[in-house]
Amino acid sequence: MLLLPGQNEMLDVCGGRDFLSDRRASEGYIVVVKSSCCYCSGEELRAGPRRLLRVHVFHFILKCFHGIKDDVYRQDPRRKEHVCHLADFCTRLVHRQECVATEESPQVFFCCCEGNYCNEKFTHLPEAVPPAVKIQPPQPGPSLLGVLVYSLLPFGILCLALVLGCWTYHQRKPPYRHVDIGQGAGLPPPSPLVGLKPLQLLELKARGRFGCVWKAQLLSEYVAVKIFPIQDKQSWQNERDIYLTEGFKHENILHYISAEKRGTNLQMELWLVTEFHERGSLTDYLKGNPLSWPQLCHISASMSRGLAYLHEDLPYRAEGPKPAIAHRDFKSKNVLLKMDLTAVIADFGLAVCFEPGKPPGDTHGQVGTWRYMAPEVLEGAINFQRDAFLRIDMYALGLVLWELVSRCTASDGPVGEYQLPFEEEVGQHPSLEDLQDVVVHKKMRPVFKDCWIKHPGLGQLCETIEECWDHDAEARLSAGCVEERISTISKTTNTINTSTSECLVSMMTSDSDTDLPPKESST
Repeated sequence: MLLLPGQNEMLDVCGGRDFLSDRRASEGYIVVVKSSCCYCSGEELRAGPRRLLRVHVFHFILKCFHGIKDDVYRQDPRRKEHVCHLADFCTRLVHRQECVATEESPQVFFCCCEGNYCNEKFTHLPEAVPPAVKIQPPQPGPSLLGVLVYSLLPFGILCLALVLGCWTYHQRKPPYRHVDIGQGAGLPPPSPLVGLKPLQLLELKARGRFGCVWKAQLLSEYVAVKIFPIQDKQSWQNERDIYLTEGFKHENILHYISAEKRGTNLQMELWLVTEFHERGSLTDYLKGNPLSWPQLCHISASMSRGLAYLHEDLPYRAEGPKPAIAHRDFKSKNVLLKMDLTAVIADFGLAVCFEPGKPPGDTHGQVGTWRYMAPEVLEGAINFQRDAFLRIDMYALGLVLWELVSRCTASDGPVGEYQLPFEEEVGQHPSLEDLQDVVVHKKMRPVFKDCWIKHPGLGQLCETIEECWDHDAEARLSAGCVEERISTISKTTNTINTSTSECLVSMMTSDSDTDLPPKESST
């Protein structure tokens, strides 16, 4: 169709010819395309009241196009511009008879169609766009401190509750009641004295390898309570069995009262109740007190007497036979002193009993305190016979006697501070290797001072000590022999001292009689 200037009708020329020739630039045209006629508009003409369009001819246009500028269309929707473009611009839309704009750019609405004058009418139909999904920003994760607080807070509350529960339980539970062990057949019941009233622990006196010792009160008497933890049950049971050995009773052996179990389950403790001695151990006494010669003799004799009784095999006695017993941990710490300085032997946790016809108990060789171990024990060359174990005790007795001599005031020399055996050579905390080197390889022993040897009593006692700690175990004295020697030395020395004193008194009297002038008469 052809629109001429100043005319209203359109001349249908589509399909008659391939295309129109170029005309004047000021005239409006209908572009005739080979297969379609499209409506196009050019620049506005101002000649006359009607607007004429300048139409340009584009060759080879196969599709029609309609474009609207966004700013023009929004101000006046009736104002439109029809623009023609080459066909390759609209190749993506085919087989559409209406010019419908479904896409838009920020400034242009456009559509493509095919068919005569299909682009004259323009429709804007935006494609359905799915609603925008609002992406929430990721929530910040919990901080490490917060995680730790929330994780540990319940655990802390639980621990606090357990502590409070245990404290409340201990505060409210009744005092220990006596419980008889009764695990073995033939075990005699505990002393009836113990069951009359609960024990009251008063003061912690000492701690040892297998437990601690408390001063306690039972009725109106003081007693000693040795408390073993449950893991040291073997030591507690062994000591209890030694005390319960038939006929095992002597004035120089610690008096046994009872063995008891206190508490239950994990809180169970094993108690051993014995008589209490206020002076404590020989070690503690020697640290703070020097000894006179009579005190030295009394302690030495009673200590040797107790060890001799322990070693003796007494098959024929009215109170029953007593087998030989080796202490195996004899030292000054395990010797207690009564108020009159009489010695009593204690702590039988490692002791072994040699009953005729029965094998001994645990005879593991290297037991006891390293400082007091005999050379054969240190080098692990023990003959597991009764006499061999008794001789090991005698070596230790020699060291304890040396401790007594070192604190005696009988000699002319000064009395030094208390020292343990070999403390000068290996210090207070020697290793097993240190003692092996000093005692076994170098065959060293604690030193005797010259002033001790010059004293008549101390000199003889030093000779006895040397025979107790002889390197050859079979050459050592027995406990009974040591007891006799000390008794003899004590008597002899007392006689010498008495004779010396009488001579001194006689000399002083004679000098007085000679030097004093005779009494003058009154005349």
